[in-house]
Amino acid sequence: MPFASRSVLAGLGLIGAMGLAQAQDAHLARNLAATCANCHGTNGQARGDMKPLAGMPADKLIALVNDYRNGNQPASIMHQISKGYTDAQIKLIAGYFAAQPALPAKK
Repeated sequence: MPFASRSVLAGLGLIGAMGLAQAQDAHLARNLAATCANCHGTNGQARGDMKPLAGMPADKLIALVNDYRNGNQPASIMHQISKGYTDAQIKLIAGYFAAQPALPAKK
């Protein structure tokens, strides 16, 4: 097979692999946010005394997580959990929760 043909095939393979990676990343924010469900409920719609995350503005959630990371916000475990994410991952998680519908306020 001529070199040019191999280059074209390699390029097409790379484009296909990039498409697959993007398809897998389409759910990355949701998958990262799913780790919060144990405490904050499915899709951030917490019940009980836990702080709901659904509908919280992304910038507010990012600031709150950064406060946990820096020790400026008291926590039982969030200061440890927050250090396990990169800034980019926190932005993805915050964007995911910001897009979720908030539960109606309790009466």
